[in-house]
Amino acid sequence: MKKKVLSVILSVAMVAALLVGCTTKSPVKEDEKDAEKKDSYKVGVTIQSLENDYWAGVFGEVEKMLKDKGWDYTIVDCKDNSATQISQIENFITAGCDLIMVHPSDPDAVEDVCKQALDAGVKVMCWDDKMENTTANWVLDNTELGITIAKPAADFINEHYSADNKAEVCVIGYPQTPILLERENGILEGLKGAEGKYEVVAQIEGLEANDAQTNVETVLQAHPNCKVFVTIGAGSDIGANQALLTKYNGNIPEDCGIFSGDATEQQMRAIKSGKEASNTTVGFEGSNTRTAKACVGMYEKILNGDDFSGEKHNIFRPFVVINADNVDEYLADYDKK
Repeated sequence: MKKKVLSVILSVAMVAALLVGCTTKSPVKEDEKDAEKKDSYKVGVTIQSLENDYWAGVFGEVEKMLKDKGWDYTIVDCKDNSATQISQIENFITAGCDLIMVHPSDPDAVEDVCKQALDAGVKVMCWDDKMENTTANWVLDNTELGITIAKPAADFINEHYSADNKAEVCVIGYPQTPILLERENGILEGLKGAEGKYEVVAQIEGLEANDAQTNVETVLQAHPNCKVFVTIGAGSDIGANQALLTKYNGNIPEDCGIFSGDATEQQMRAIKSGKEASNTTVGFEGSNTRTAKACVGMYEKILNGDDFSGEKHNIFRPFVVINADNVDEYLADYDKK
């Protein structure tokens, strides 16, 4: 009888051991689970405006890359309205996003809602502004960028103008956005490289191409000899270029030029043609594709838990000056498609 009971106990023990063996996950399977989790994220992106040529181009490429990764994503713009942007961020929190990227209309206005996101366990990346309530900020030194934009303009003025024949210069900015005001002030500083050979006859607004074109046409009516335009970015470059092409019936004088930032495909093709007013543009990674790749790379670093504390909180982007000498290198990114 004792042998029979012992046999039953041993049988039960063996079955229990088998069951434990079937339900315990091996280290390899656990690793596979972690890898699967890291391969798929939910990302919410809110941009100032998708009417802007530069942002629209970059985030068109970002969308393709996120789609290829199989990530769940939403990309929206706030029409440069802070209340709309706050609501969008709140919706991203409610939707359970792993990462929110905010390109602020007004960084101060979205600090509180970004803190709510962090408190909810959502990682937050800011494009362009040095915000406090973020995981990381992807930013530019906008004063230095403005100086870099203006240096080729100053060189151009020194080549084509003199103290007795001063260049009439128009600076196109967007001062209601703090970082773009910094960029505009940098442009004014950089122009001093042609001290005594120019006069700024107009400072106008022009974030989007249509507005810039209209405002440049007004400047040209008041200052028909204004031929040097130094701008904060793509929209103002494209709008000014169209206004000048119209004024000169497509025959741009050699002492007329536009100097800008952003380096969109349209700007670079205008530079390459050699027949338009666009002369030099300063890009940040070099093309929409390169910028999108760098941006998505930032998403990955943040989601993978890279350290962005302290001095690492602000990640500064590089500049590249693009002109007729090197434009083909960057246009090649578009020609591959």
